[in-house]
Amino acid sequence: MRTFLFIMAIVMACCSSMGESKAASADEAGKVLVVYYSYTGNSRQIVQSLTDQIDADVMEIEPAEKGLQYEANNYALGMQLLNAINATPDAPDSYPAIDPVSITDLSGYDNIIIVTPLWWSQMAAIMQTYLFNYGPQMAGKHVGLIVSSHSSDIPQVVLDAKRLVPDAVWMGDALWIKASNHANRAALISNWIASLDFAQGQSSMDDKLYITIDGVTQSATLVDNAATRELMTRLRVAPITVTLNSSGGFEIWGALGFALPTSNEQVDAQPGDIALYNGSNICLFYGSNSWSYTRLGHIDDLNTSELRTFLKAGESNIGVTLSLAPGSPVKPGDVNGDGEVNISDVTALIDLLLSGETGTEMADVNNDGEVNISDVTSIIDMLLGGDV
Repeated sequence: MRTFLFIMAIVMACCSSMGESKAASADEAGKVLVVYYSYTGNSRQIVQSLTDQIDADVMEIEPAEKGLQYEANNYALGMQLLNAINATPDAPDSYPAIDPVSITDLSGYDNIIIVTPLWWSQMAAIMQTYLFNYGPQMAGKHVGLIVSSHSSDIPQVVLDAKRLVPDAVWMGDALWIKASNHANRAALISNWIASLDFAQGQSSMDDKLYITIDGVTQSATLVDNAATRELMTRLRVAPITVTLNSSGGFEIWGALGFALPTSNEQVDAQPGDIALYNGSNICLFYGSNSWSYTRLGHIDDLNTSELRTFLKAGESNIGVTLSLAPGSPVKPGDVNGDGEVNISDVTALIDLLLSGETGTEMADVNNDGEVNISDVTSIIDMLLGGDV
């Protein structure tokens, strides 16, 4: 009788907490990156005024060759660089070299604002180099443009941006800040921000996902969307083990065994990215591919060579465990995979039974081949007897 009452109390607490979680879920604005190049300092001042008003990461683009005077001799050098780009815009060698950038993976950003000067009615060549290299990663993202000039109008700069980032979702009209209204830039930026269509709900989550393959565990940072929130809910109940196979020379992928909510977009997946395909398949990338996916996240701190080794690139029938703790559970009764058997495992097992998901080995506490209410009783008996 004592065990039954204990179970009922846990059931009531579990159901109550589930209702609270649903009531509290609300999308927030996606993460923003401001990327800029400044030759005279005007664009840098614009970025300062911009970031006084919005929360964003900031990255400055700098030319590899320092001290050049692009405007000297009636913009002779600047025009030479622009003419080279215009002659063969699809050739990497047409673009002037830039320093390595501090942020090479844009998958965690949903909104990107480009701030650039105008050179002779065109986008500055240095910013064109950056967008030529990284514009493909902006596909499907919400992108805004601010152009600084002395007095020249900006339609060609807008065309340059759309050529270099052809698959962006443009958040609104470009903002033109010229010499005559530069001092009023804060008000101009405020009005412009209010007009933009920012992407929502894709910012990074606080939770880490842990991926274990052949005893090796790597962490991953998840974006915040409906798919990852549902995945986290399932992982709080129990780790998930799937069998994945290499495909296309760029990924391992396979069925999760259940569907997650989708927010598909054209994604240029990069090494380390994690994506959902067709709602019920997970893809872990060790190469690049462009397709319609729902973003899930990115594996932390591995280069391409390390990713190929960790993900067993080229192999088949790869056992992959997803969990919220580094490493898979090793104790029967450790349903939530935190390395301990305690009262939270009772709650996790009840959640498992209520959801109808009963495919976790650690939940079969009494080892009878099934997961049912008797396993809840077994965990409680373990806790009451101190046998954990």
